[in-house]
Amino acid sequence: MRSFIKKKYLIPVAASAFLFVGASFKNDFFEIAKQIEIFTTLFKEVNNNYVDESNPGELMDKAIKGMLASLDPYTVYFNEQDVLRFKINNTGEYTGVGALISQKDGQLLIREVYKNFPADKAGLKPGDLITQIGDVPITDLKEDASQLLKGVKNTKIALQFLRQGKQKTAEIILDEVGIKSVPFYAKIDDKTGYIVLARFNQKASNEMKQALEDLKNQGAERIVLDLRGNPGGLLNEAVNICNLFVPKNEIIVTTKSQHEKYNNTYKTQNEPVDTQIPLVIIVNDRSASASEIVSGALQDLDRAVIVGSRSFGKGLVQKPIDLTYSTQLKVTISRYYTPSGRCIQALDYAKKDKNGVATRTQEKNYNAYKTRKGRIVYDGGGILPDVQLDETKLSVIANALEKNDAIFDYVTNYYYKNANLGNQIPNFSAADYQDFKQFIKAPKYAFETETELALKNTLAVAKKEKLDESITAEYQQLLTALQKSEATQLDKNQQEIKNIIVDAIIKRFQYEEGFYQYYLKTNSEIKKSVSILNNPTEYKTILKN
Repeated sequence: MRSFIKKKYLIPVAASAFLFVGASFKNDFFEIAKQIEIFTTLFKEVNNNYVDESNPGELMDKAIKGMLASLDPYTVYFNEQDVLRFKINNTGEYTGVGALISQKDGQLLIREVYKNFPADKAGLKPGDLITQIGDVPITDLKEDASQLLKGVKNTKIALQFLRQGKQKTAEIILDEVGIKSVPFYAKIDDKTGYIVLARFNQKASNEMKQALEDLKNQGAERIVLDLRGNPGGLLNEAVNICNLFVPKNEIIVTTKSQHEKYNNTYKTQNEPVDTQIPLVIIVNDRSASASEIVSGALQDLDRAVIVGSRSFGKGLVQKPIDLTYSTQLKVTISRYYTPSGRCIQALDYAKKDKNGVATRTQEKNYNAYKTRKGRIVYDGGGILPDVQLDETKLSVIANALEKNDAIFDYVTNYYYKNANLGNQIPNFSAADYQDFKQFIKAPKYAFETETELALKNTLAVAKKEKLDESITAEYQQLLTALQKSEATQLDKNQQEIKNIIVDAIIKRFQYEEGFYQYYLKTNSEIKKSVSILNNPTEYKTILKN
């Protein structure tokens, strides 16, 4: 039994999981207790009376997820397996195979293999489809099959997998795997250091500090910090990373909530590494949460020049709350605000359209704020860079090609056709691009852009309403026109798509380290960042120094 001291009420433990969603501990306790009683009574009666055999666990799982989905996508329920995965992401340590794996078409697809870890040592490659782990076929498992690839160090696991349609076997020996927050850092030139910060786990600020100090010892006098694609993580690590560049007791972020206990101000608490070293931060539309705290705070404090494209726009803070039976609730508890006072949350989950989709704050409704030195910055839509670069943001067609795995699958085929490429830089010719265009004509590579999905949904509704016969011809005309437009976009964005393919090929042959070494020499966003740092007048003008 769990008691609430403030109200001195007792409620069943089984119901306590629901209190974190809506309880304000004010005057709505009776309404919450009433709704819990209705739900538990209904749940019991459905399971006792439904015509077919029901599964209480599955029903409850769907009920919880349905309830939380009505709030926002970040308030989620974790079962035991999810809790383990969440802790791994935050600590950066686990015992496993050292590969990025996703479940696809009833099989486990290896998307990336990390150098010198168990999967790599066992000879597994990106594109391999694991069909069986030990004696267990993947298709027999409803839950996350990748959990079978975790266990005690030195455990041997037999695998069966498909590679290019051929059945193969391998044996993996589990080992400790460290997920680095800083997977790469190096000097770009004699005076410029480059650091990739990929995630904000518990190691983030320590790894970042080590990288910064090492680069300074090597002679770096300015820094490019790459936050592209970083989805965020721990808020306190974001504060600590800002602390490397700003003095002690500087306000980095504040959080505000209807619950007073979640209203906090987060200040830097340590002595900085360097408050003067020129700093450029690169972001894109996949830089979110803690990435936006770092870039937003250092922009507001006029401490860094932000380069790239508008960031994702996640201004919400979550807290994990342990529940019964080793489960967990991750719930949105507050909004965060950068030093200038802006909240960069882009989607309003309290205001949804008729389809239940959260509305996006329109640019005309953004509010203006001022940085410490008086520069104008805006809320409501992520962090807008000081120097915007169109190439940082994927085109619609390139985004579709990544989502439908067309580029991933093509690069897998390319890898086996060019096995002797090694550490060479691929010469991806016009003929190769034509080969790629031919490859993606396969039906399974539907582009499914928002326009195409909307068109297909329209036909589905028409069929439901038995109106499809009267619009079939028009539908086909629109679909043909759309597909023709997509073909045009393939040509229009050829260079962008070729760059993405070449990047993926290099990563496939040379792992992450080789990819970043190549990036240092070729990436336009990095080149622009170095150009700004090489021009002190431009750098100071941007920051109004």
